[in-house]
Amino acid sequence: MGFLAVLVAAVAGFAVGAVWYMTLSAPWIAASGVRLGPDGRPAKAEGVSPMIIGFVAMVVVAGMMRHVFAMSAIDTVFEGLTSGLGIGAFFITPWLAMCYGFAGRPARLAMIDGGYAVAGCGVIGLVLALF
Repeated sequence: MGFLAVLVAAVAGFAVGAVWYMTLSAPWIAASGVRLGPDGRPAKAEGVSPMIIGFVAMVVVAGMMRHVFAMSAIDTVFEGLTSGLGIGAFFITPWLAMCYGFAGRPARLAMIDGGYAVAGCGVIGLVLALF
């Protein structure tokens, strides 16, 4: 049952990312500096590789969150949601901000990507707690 919970949570986190980046595609493209081709899509699109890598990353994050939740006895919906939001807000987003700061990337990019980390981890935590 644990593997199923991780897979469902990963799918939910990935789906949040799809909605997040479809909604914020224009500001994300502007902040990230991704060049667009004549068709309006990223010029150096790599086919399905980013999607596969992204989903595998979601499985890894959801799996580790499940482990942390089990070790911490996080088992209610409220605890799962708030713990997920906290992981995104206080672990992932500061790490992104630090890396982006050293790389000279715009703060707006850290805000967009960090916002997804918060929302995605919140949903993963919520789903894990439902199992």
